[in-house]
Amino acid sequence: MSAASRAPQRSDRSPRPTGRTRRVRRNAALTAGLAAVALLVSACGSGGTSGGGGNTNFVTGTDGVATVAEGKRTPAPDLSGETIAGKTLDVADYKGKVVVLNVWGSWCNPCRAEAKYFAKVSKEYAGKGVQFVGINTRDTSTGAALAFEKDWGITYPSLYDPTGKLLLRFKKGTLNPQAIPSTLILDRDGEIAARSLSALSEERLLKMLKPVVAEK
Repeated sequence: MSAASRAPQRSDRSPRPTGRTRRVRRNAALTAGLAAVALLVSACGSGGTSGGGGNTNFVTGTDGVATVAEGKRTPAPDLSGETIAGKTLDVADYKGKVVVLNVWGSWCNPCRAEAKYFAKVSKEYAGKGVQFVGINTRDTSTGAALAFEKDWGITYPSLYDPTGKLLLRFKKGTLNPQAIPSTLILDRDGEIAARSLSALSEERLLKMLKPVVAEK
């Protein structure tokens, strides 16, 4: 018998993954997702600048609010999913209205500072063709987010986006949310008209909102 025939034969079949292996893979995928979000979204309230090169078409004012003229705007990406209240929501359903999109977290101090202004203005403009929508991110459960809304009188819906998947859908070089909090104003066609990367006072929120509401 040759040495080759005496050698143990290797199986071509790979071992099936164990429960522990599957858990490790899931945890690795989650960690990678969170790392991507950390690169996209800076720490609470620190602000940032838009990524990507080319002609971005937007102008940033001295107050930190960036705006884009009509005809040069970029459509918002698909922003749909489950809200923190467990309901289904698709921002595209609000086309025909001006949408105020606020990215927030219950753990974020600047988010708490601006929450009362968003609650107030959202009620004042409810009958004026304006819809407020939140994107709650980095909260590990909906409990803290729901408590935040109750404490500050927030009555409009918020999509639940704990790992930032929705935020990653915004293209680089556009008015994308890069800080927490961030606020975007979408025009009636669902295109991004304005952005702030810091907490807003009532005055600054209205300064962003009113010009878009006035558009015909």
